[in-house]
Amino acid sequence: MSDGFGDLLRAWRRRAGLSQDALATRAGLGVRTVRGLETGERSDPKVGTVALLAEALELSGAERSRLFAAAGSAEVVAEPPVVDPVAAAVETLAHAVRVRWQREEEHRQVHDPLPLPVRWRAAAEDLRDGWANIAKARPGTSAPAIDLAGSLDEVVAVHRRVPSGRLVVLGRAGAGKTTLTTRFVLDLLATRAPGALVPVIFGLGSWNPAERDLRDWLTEQLVRDHPGLAGPGPSGSTLAAALVETSRVLPVLDGFDEIAPGLHRAALAAVNQTALPLVLTSRPDEYRAAVEATDVLTAAAAVELVDLTVDDVADYLPRTTRKATGWEPVVAAVRADPGSAVATVLTTPLMISLARRVYSDTPDHDPAELLDTERFPTPASIERHLLASFVPAVYQDRPGEFGDRAQHWLGYLAGHLSALGTHDLAWWRLGTELPRRTRALVVGVVSGIGFGLTDLVVERALLGVITLGSLLFFPAITLVTGVAFGLMYARVVRAQEHTPTRARVRLRGWSGGRWSRVRARARLGLLAGALLGGVYGVLRTIVTWLNAGVALPLTATLNDVCVYSAVFAVGAALALGVTAAVEAPQDIRSAAGSEDLLLSNRGTALVQLALAVPVFVGVVNLLIGLVVTVSGGVLGGVPVGWGGRDALGVTLISALGSALGALFSLSAWGQWLVFGRFWLPLTGRLPWRVTRFVDDAYRRGVLRRAGAVHQFRHARLQEHLHRALSP
Repeated sequence: MSDGFGDLLRAWRRRAGLSQDALATRAGLGVRTVRGLETGERSDPKVGTVALLAEALELSGAERSRLFAAAGSAEVVAEPPVVDPVAAAVETLAHAVRVRWQREEEHRQVHDPLPLPVRWRAAAEDLRDGWANIAKARPGTSAPAIDLAGSLDEVVAVHRRVPSGRLVVLGRAGAGKTTLTTRFVLDLLATRAPGALVPVIFGLGSWNPAERDLRDWLTEQLVRDHPGLAGPGPSGSTLAAALVETSRVLPVLDGFDEIAPGLHRAALAAVNQTALPLVLTSRPDEYRAAVEATDVLTAAAAVELVDLTVDDVADYLPRTTRKATGWEPVVAAVRADPGSAVATVLTTPLMISLARRVYSDTPDHDPAELLDTERFPTPASIERHLLASFVPAVYQDRPGEFGDRAQHWLGYLAGHLSALGTHDLAWWRLGTELPRRTRALVVGVVSGIGFGLTDLVVERALLGVITLGSLLFFPAITLVTGVAFGLMYARVVRAQEHTPTRARVRLRGWSGGRWSRVRARARLGLLAGALLGGVYGVLRTIVTWLNAGVALPLTATLNDVCVYSAVFAVGAALALGVTAAVEAPQDIRSAAGSEDLLLSNRGTALVQLALAVPVFVGVVNLLIGLVVTVSGGVLGGVPVGWGGRDALGVTLISALGSALGALFSLSAWGQWLVFGRFWLPLTGRLPWRVTRFVDDAYRRGVLRRAGAVHQFRHARLQEHLHRALSP
């Protein structure tokens, strides 16, 4: 293999804004393969491997040829077959879901040393529909009862016994609902025929049925976790919408109980408005309350998870450690008194997994302390102890750079999620629990300082020196632009939440739906540009006063504000319109993890700014030049020399300063910079290396991944950390 292959692959991967893991997922390869090819550890890649990489990176014809040449082979060009985009999306989604949940199951050590025996039985009759509806029997006919009892390896078989395909899984906190849904998805995908339904897990905690129809919400979640599904589908819809509307997706609705209080009844009614086959999980009390307030889930069978037995505990815990006698006293006590506090606690997979981490995986902890009835008189006291000991235990052996304050920072994250009423930790929502006025103030300060520093840097580059007037002008321009961008941020977040861009920049070709994006972005540009132009008109009055000691008449100031508002509005509208026109949906293979989505948004934002700045500079220069020419060199009653270095300086400062302000106030990545990378670390709520901290917590098993977001490994851990660190 040519020495340049790894360098080319690395350069084009970074250009696409992909990590090695993301490229491997998109190409359907192992991450070790990608890493080995980039470092040169793997030589002589197969032609098929190079073709997969070229397709995943969307290389042009010349680039493809160059990559094949670097690999020491020539590409065999064949006419591509005609592919149904929806059918292709189904199969690609199935692959992405399988890869994601296989990794999560391995990460949670579900099979180490063996899976816990999750079992269930049929739920109470009043929590399911009638057997005739479940069996889809003809009117006037009855249907026999279905045997719903089973264990973890039978979950797909039990679901297939239900003709309607609708199953409710009930279980108390920590009973194993997440383990069951993960295994259901993987087992169903393992036996799935081409073109069949794709099971996808959706965390219901972020759904507000009063604001979003279920199908619309499912579509949004698919696009969030698989950005390529935002691509055009049939009849002008997105691929995600096509998959949901044509029932190509089997929703696994996890956490009905996590929907905001007061919305369970509306949520159950909204689910009943669809006929989608689905699996729904919930704690029993919340589901029962919703059923009593409205109705059962139409045509749905229901099962309830049962507790682990004494034999389950005796078989599992001793096998999790090399300390042969470590768990013997506990097992003996559980067998002797199945009603004791410790025996009661060790009946759920959650508490078993916490006990394993605190004692089996931590050499100096003795599980026999759980038998101390004075210290732990009740089951609740043992559960609190296990929850409180979990985080210190996972950081004890390898504290790393975060060990000392990890619990404090995790407590902030738990409180942040509790304040938002969600379990989804999204990087673009960090800081949003703060009052809107506080956020607007922080964004305004950062944007104003950025604009002022831009003014100093550009003036230094053009004049070769920073004058005293510039230093005196710095507070004024910082204050005025800061107020402007703070107000703009407050207006935007009042109307909608900043969400990550679901697109990449494509300079060749056009993508579907471009004109609607262009119009929406241009309207935003008109508003922002008019505001910025008005600010510049006021600043010009200040500059005239500083330089000449003469204040402009009010009519001249108003004239400046009107002229510059109009010109800057046109320039900003065209600049943002251009950025919208070159957007294209992410590739269908882009299953966005949190880090991948962050990198993709950063790359998209920077490229868009690089396109917008010269457009804005050119348009404003042209229009102001025309206005000055038509007005005979007088603007606002004051002679104006527009052109050359002065004009370039004004437009560069305006364009670059506005670009920074727009980045901080109008984009999800900008909000991440302001709050996740600056304000929250500055105030001690989070470490300076936030993404590394979150990834470290994930690798330690404190957090888990759920598509583009993270979650605490269990809702009870989040609740405990929030309560423990609340003032």
